[in-house]
Amino acid sequence: QVQLVESGGGLVQAGGSLTLSCAASGTFFRINNMGWYRQAPGKQRELVAGITRGGSTNYADSVKGRFTISRDNAKNTVYLQMNSLKPEDTAVYYCNANTYHPVSDRDWWGQGTQVTVSS
Repeated sequence: QVQLVESGGGLVQAGGSLTLSCAASGTFFRINNMGWYRQAPGKQRELVAGITRGGSTNYADSVKGRFTISRDNAKNTVYLQMNSLKPEDTAVYYCNANTYHPVSDRDWWGQGTQVTVSS
């Protein structure tokens, strides 16, 4: 089992910044890709940013230039630095981690952290 614990969400004014953290713990061989997703009310969950174990990143077009994803493999932790926040960034943000297994890799999810951006 793998547990993902997120922190750093909250309420911020438009133009402000927040940093989300997600720490993985439990029993696993290795964490492959990690990422952040978000889900706004009435909308589907969407990928915000992803990062490979080697540090390659990808971003949703809506956050490019404003958000930065990073990870610390020694701490099994992924971060999301969010700058120039907009009201449309308001959502529950979920951490995702893909762990290696000899039989089948597996995806794990955090419990979610609320980010609210006021106008």
